[in-house]
Amino acid sequence: MENQRKEKIELLAPAGSYETFCAVVSAGADAVYVGGNAFGARAYANNFSEEELLKAIDYAHIHNRKLYLTVNTLFKENELTKQLYSYLLPYYKQGLDAVIVQDIGAMQFIREYFPELEIHTSTQMTVTNRYGAQMMKELGASRIVTAREMSFVEIEDIAKHVDVEIESFVHGALCYCFSGQCLFSSMIGGRSGNRGRCAQPCRLPYEAFDEKQKVMSNPKKPYILSPKDLCTVKLIPQLVKAGVYSFKIEGRMKQTEYAAGVVEIYRKYIDLYLEKGENGFSVKKDDEQRLLELGNRCGFTEGYYKKHNGADMITFEQPSHKKGENHTVISDEIKEKIKGTLMLSQDLPAKITVAYDDVAVTVEGDIVQAAQKQPLSYEKVKENIQKTGNTPFEFETLNINMDQAVFMPMKSVNQLRRDALLQLEELLVKKYRRVDPVLPKETLALKQLSVKEERPLITASIETRSQLFPLLESKAVSEIYLDSSCYTRDALLDELKEDCILTKAKGKKVYFIMPSVLRKHTLDFYRNLMDKMAEIGIEGFVIKSYDALWFLKEQLPNAKIVIDHNLYSYNSKAIEVLNSYSPIRITAPFELNKKELLHRDNYNSEVVIYGRIPLMTSAQCIMRSTAGCLKKSGVSFLKDRYDKQFAVKNNCEECYNVIYNSLPLALFKVIDEIKEMGFAAYRLSFTIENEHKVREILQLLENPNEVFEGDFTYGHYKRGVE
Repeated sequence: MENQRKEKIELLAPAGSYETFCAVVSAGADAVYVGGNAFGARAYANNFSEEELLKAIDYAHIHNRKLYLTVNTLFKENELTKQLYSYLLPYYKQGLDAVIVQDIGAMQFIREYFPELEIHTSTQMTVTNRYGAQMMKELGASRIVTAREMSFVEIEDIAKHVDVEIESFVHGALCYCFSGQCLFSSMIGGRSGNRGRCAQPCRLPYEAFDEKQKVMSNPKKPYILSPKDLCTVKLIPQLVKAGVYSFKIEGRMKQTEYAAGVVEIYRKYIDLYLEKGENGFSVKKDDEQRLLELGNRCGFTEGYYKKHNGADMITFEQPSHKKGENHTVISDEIKEKIKGTLMLSQDLPAKITVAYDDVAVTVEGDIVQAAQKQPLSYEKVKENIQKTGNTPFEFETLNINMDQAVFMPMKSVNQLRRDALLQLEELLVKKYRRVDPVLPKETLALKQLSVKEERPLITASIETRSQLFPLLESKAVSEIYLDSSCYTRDALLDELKEDCILTKAKGKKVYFIMPSVLRKHTLDFYRNLMDKMAEIGIEGFVIKSYDALWFLKEQLPNAKIVIDHNLYSYNSKAIEVLNSYSPIRITAPFELNKKELLHRDNYNSEVVIYGRIPLMTSAQCIMRSTAGCLKKSGVSFLKDRYDKQFAVKNNCEECYNVIYNSLPLALFKVIDEIKEMGFAAYRLSFTIENEHKVREILQLLENPNEVFEGDFTYGHYKRGVE
């Protein structure tokens, strides 16, 4: 039964401390994911010291479990090239089982310099379909952690088409935004979720207004962006059938009692399913109640596995994590059952053999002597040999063969036991040890980039068709990006063809911006249209996800591609990986500051110099959760406690929301500095602007010294993120 369980399902537990780590192993976790003292997406957890992490790796392996290390932040250049190798080296040599990674630059680095280390892609990579999963596999991932928003049908589609392990969240906190696509905390508070420092602005109160500023939300239910906690214990059979291998519990910031208690219950019901199958599977009310008491937010939700979104998934009334009476008993550290044979023969060395499964150790000790006075007592010898103390073992059987009337000091008996158990422990972990990996090449000093001789291209992206006409009149703008949200599906080809004809008539190139998220229903729609879109004059595509990048490379391998800001290129390795897909340009991330942009290789990149930065992309819908679904795209607004308003666009065709920053990014006043950075193109990003505002921004482009009307932000240009 034990082997069957480990082959079919992995129960993966979080641990924010060594104490919690030991507790979740005792509670039945097959694997544990932890953070070290750097590069984890929970910078404010206790996290592990190097000594604790090395000890935890061995502890896991002695108990036939696995340990995964989170290095799932985005890496700045020096962190990747100067720090990551030395950080991972001791854990790699100790036998670390896998790393969880968000940054594709880090992924490439680890694959190159730690070739035996498995890579699991973080949920922050926002993989939502088989195309993204296939890309991650090609880049070296052995496991995909799916986006939390995926359905059973979508997960099953990956399982059928891509030979890769699938890990999915089954319990704990949910993000309102697709993980990895959230800049909310970063932009309003300087604490980047991509760097493990999220301040959770989604758990704060907001008011919702429609386009005419009519209040949509209930003032008594202001927590519009705060999802309930996930609980899927009743869905274990469906998760298994969909192809989920690793059942992931969220909670590295949670207390030991919470983590151990949740693991214990999921262990119970995973084993029940594997023993009795779906027909014999049911969850007791007492265990449901216990999960609630361990911690919840306004109850639980089963998340997105069976539905796309819904108001019943949001807390509304209070965002805090509450718990009831907790009856979790923290078990002592578990002991592995061993077999022992002790030989005490006169005039020969004492000898003991200890065995765990198929691993055995034989140790000899002092010479056994003839007893001069009081011979050794069988009972006393047995009692001392069985004192395994703080070792990870206990004797299941112990055979003692000893001559009569023999003697040896009891300290010698104890030493024999200690030596045997220590050697057994060393032998069990030895097979996991690795030799020094490939040394990284000497990092070249960052070069001072030469400024492009020619004037950078000016590109502009639009999200409403009316924004197109001022751009057609502009002599400065040479390439226009038409967002998918400009069109309904019914009219897409006809209206897109019209806009292509108008744009090309003005001598400008036209690109189509693929939807921010490519769920299965979106793929099914676009798969049949790609050739037709190329025929009507689309120059190329702007893509916002790894899913879309691989999809286009399969569907239209020769298509021109612009990679958007949210395929993060913080470092040179990430740029190298993205350039291997031959994009015409890569868009610089919003979280880099002036100094970081200056030292970035921008020759093949563009930078957004104007636009409302998307703070969140969500499968949830503000309109539906408050006023009800209108079944058409539109604009609404959120107002925070400081009366700042954030525009929200609900894309009904693809069924996702985008929340934009309250102020537009405007870098016109520092355009001379940006010129020194060597970008190939500058982008104007238009989202909710009317035609008049578009013309106003175009004038600023021509004359940066003109005063910008209204408030604006420099974003992270002057401050950056930690």
